[in-house]
Amino acid sequence: MVTYEREVRGIPLWLLREYLVAEGGEVDADGRIAGAGWTAQLTQLEDYQIGSLRVGQVRVEIEGEAGPMAELEQVMEKKLIRGGG
Repeated sequence: MVTYEREVRGIPLWLLREYLVAEGGEVDADGRIAGAGWTAQLTQLEDYQIGSLRVGQVRVEIEGEAGPMAELEQVMEKKLIRGGG
């Protein structure tokens, strides 16, 4: 099993969920997203704050088989690239 964990700032939970669904995932009754060879859990965290600036953040945890995880990680990294950091 391979695990991918990351805290993502500036992208809402619903959009991250849609990214995973677009890659073949289906949302379970408990909110987990399961795809072919992988399972993901998204958790809304407290806003990240610097001074008066507040940005939402989400913890992304994905576990799965090495092959499907390598493909999914590559796709997710491209989708998570945002201008400005």
